[in-house]
Amino acid sequence: MHDDHHHHSHDHGHHHHDHPHALGHNGPAGKPLQWQTPHLPDQAHEPPADPASVDLDLVETAFLEGFARAPDPSSFLRLAGIPFVGEMADGVRLHLLRVETEDLVDVGAVMPLVGGTGVAYHPLPARLTSHRRRLAFIYHDGTEQRPLGFAAARALADRSAASQFAVPGH
Repeated sequence: MHDDHHHHSHDHGHHHHDHPHALGHNGPAGKPLQWQTPHLPDQAHEPPADPASVDLDLVETAFLEGFARAPDPSSFLRLAGIPFVGEMADGVRLHLLRVETEDLVDVGAVMPLVGGTGVAYHPLPARLTSHRRRLAFIYHDGTEQRPLGFAAARALADRSAASQFAVPGH
C-alpha cells in the first residue's frame, strides 16, 4: 500500500538517482526505501511526461530481479500472484502470453526554450544519469494484445484453473 501523504525535503545541490543498491543504502538499514525519479533542476516540480516511465516500486523491482534468474518462470509467476488466465472486472478474460522487461538509461534531457520556440538538448553528466527498468505482462483478450503493469496483472481475478482440463486416457 502507498501512503498518500508525502513529505519531501529538496536539496537541489544534490541529486538522487536510482542505481540499484543494497537495502539500507541512503537510508536506515532494514527500512524499505521508495524508488524515486531523479530530480532534475528544471523538472523538479513537473509531473513525469509518461506515467509508465516512473520508476518501479520495491516489489516490482524484487520481481524483476528474481524473474530474470528464475529457473522455472511459470512457478515464479504463480508465486508472485500473476494469473495465466485473468478476468477483468467487466468479465473479459485475458490470457498471459509474455513477460517483457526493459532496461532504460537516461543520458540526456530536453528543455523547452524560453518563448516556446523549440527545445534545447543537454547530455547529462554521469551523476545525473538514471537507470530504470520497466515491466509489462502481455495478455491476449481474444482479439488483441493488452500490456498490463505489475499491479494491474495482480489485480486480475485468477481464472487459471478454469482453463486447465484433463485429457481422457492420460
